[in-house]
Amino acid sequence: MATNTENPKTRSPLRVVLITAVVTLGVTGGAAYFFGWLSPPGAGVATAPQPVGEAGGQKGEKTLYTCGMHPWIISEEPGTCPICGMELVPKRDEASQAEAAASGKKERKILYWRAPMNPTEIYDHPGKSKMGMDLVPVYEDEVVGGVEVRIDPVIQQNMGIRTAPVEKGPLVRTIRTYGHVTYDETRTATVSPKFGGWIEKLYVDFTGQLVKKGDPLFEIYSPDLVSAQEEYLTAYRSLSETEGGGDLLASARRRLEYMDIPPDQIRAIEKFGKVRRTLLIRSPFTGVVTHKKAVEGVFVKAGQPVYQIADLSKVWVEAHIYEYELPWVKVGQEARMTLPYQPGKVYVGKVTYVYPYLQRQTRDVVIRLEFDNPDLELKPDMYADVELRTTLPGEGLLIPSEAVLRSGERNVVFVTRGDGKFTPREVTLGLEVDGGKVQILSGVAEGEYVVTSGQFLLDSESKLKEAVQKMLEAKMGKPQAEKPAKPSDDFFDDMDGDEAGKKKDDFFEDM
Repeated sequence: MATNTENPKTRSPLRVVLITAVVTLGVTGGAAYFFGWLSPPGAGVATAPQPVGEAGGQKGEKTLYTCGMHPWIISEEPGTCPICGMELVPKRDEASQAEAAASGKKERKILYWRAPMNPTEIYDHPGKSKMGMDLVPVYEDEVVGGVEVRIDPVIQQNMGIRTAPVEKGPLVRTIRTYGHVTYDETRTATVSPKFGGWIEKLYVDFTGQLVKKGDPLFEIYSPDLVSAQEEYLTAYRSLSETEGGGDLLASARRRLEYMDIPPDQIRAIEKFGKVRRTLLIRSPFTGVVTHKKAVEGVFVKAGQPVYQIADLSKVWVEAHIYEYELPWVKVGQEARMTLPYQPGKVYVGKVTYVYPYLQRQTRDVVIRLEFDNPDLELKPDMYADVELRTTLPGEGLLIPSEAVLRSGERNVVFVTRGDGKFTPREVTLGLEVDGGKVQILSGVAEGEYVVTSGQFLLDSESKLKEAVQKMLEAKMGKPQAEKPAKPSDDFFDDMDGDEAGKKKDDFFEDM
C-alpha cells in the first residue's frame, strides 16, 4: 500500500499560496466587473503605460483598444468585447496628461497611491495592495478642494449622467386640488313666525321647490294675531273721536309690524274694517327650499323654523390645500373649476376667503371660492377639480428639482466644469414652480449646467475623495511604519505542524 510521506510542514504553506491565488483572481475579476466603472480614470487592472496611436496620442505609436463596460479588456486590434459584445474603443490616457502633453506643461504630480478595490487603502509609494493588485496613482489635480470629481466620457455615458442649464424664468405655480360645492351662507334664510299658531294652508309643500321673493308660503291662524288686529282696528276707529288716539293707533300698528304683518294686510284691515282670521306668510327672497317642516294642521310655536330657503344663483366651493401652498394663494385671484360629468367645460371664479386655521383631521387649509351659477348646474355637495394658477412678479433662477441633493441640513447640486469635471455646490432653494423646477436663490449662476441624473454616484465619489484627503492631511508629517520583514521558512519550521500552518495563514492574511 502506498504511503503519503509528504511533510505536513511543507504541504500547508503550498496549499495556502494556491488557495490565496485562486481567491484573489476570483475576487479581483468579480469586483472589477461590478465596481470598475465607478473608479476614476486609471482604475482597473494595472497595465504598463502604453503610448496611444493616432486616435489618442503621438503619431506612429501603437493603438490599444478597450471596452467601455469592462476596462480590463485590452486588445491590440479593434473588435468586440468577449463579455458583453460591445465594440472596442481606442484606449485613452488621463485627460489631464493629454492636456499637459499638448500644452507642454510639466508632468502631473502624484499625491498618493490607492488600492483599486478599496479606495480607503492608500500608500505613499507604488506597489501591490493587500489583494495583490497594482496600486492606482491619484493625482493632485484630481482632488482639488478634496471634493471635485473627474469622470471619463465613456464612464459618464455608462452612468447615464445628464445635465440641464441654469435659466432665468417666470415664477409660475399651478395648484391642482379638489373641492366641494356648498351654499352661499350670505344668501340663505330661515322662515319662522314670531307668534304661535296653526298652519291652515300650504302653498309650498315640498323640499327643493323654487320660490321667488313675495311668493306665498303658508297661512297661519293665531289667537295672538287676531287680538293684535282687533286692538289696531279699535284704535283706528277711535282716532277721530278721542284725543290722544293717534298715539294709541301708532302703538297698535307697531305691534302688528313687529309680528311681521306686511303693510298691505294692515291697509286691508283699515279698508274693510274687520279682522282677518288667518295671516298669509310670504317668501323673503328668491331661492330654493332646502328644509321644510310645515304641515297643514300642525301647531307651530313662536320662533320654530318652518322653511329654510337658499339662493343658488351664486355658490361657494370649499377647496383644500396644504400648508406649503399657502404662499401661492391670495384673496381675489382667479380660480378654475371643472366637473367630472361635464368634461371640457370650465367654470371661472375667484378666491374670496382663506380660513385662518387648519382642519384637525386632514391637516390642510380650506379656501373659499365663489362661482356664478345662473343655470343651477352647480349643486351643493358636488365634488369638483379646482386649479389655481399664480404668477409672482419678476423672474428667478430655475433648475430641475431632481438636480438637488437634499440631506436635510443642506442642499447640493453638481456643476459641470468641462473636461469631465464635476464640482458640488451648496445652494439656497426658493419656491417650487411648474415644470418640475425649483428656484435657486444663491449658489449657481445663469448659464451654468447642473447634473440632473447620476448625481448620487458623483456625490458618493466626492465624499470619498474628501475623506481620503482628510486622512492624507492627518498623515502628513508622520513617519511611515516599517513593514515587517517576511519570516523565513526556518521561522515556521521551529514550530509544531498545526501551529506553523496557523501562524503562516495569519501572516498571509495580514499582508
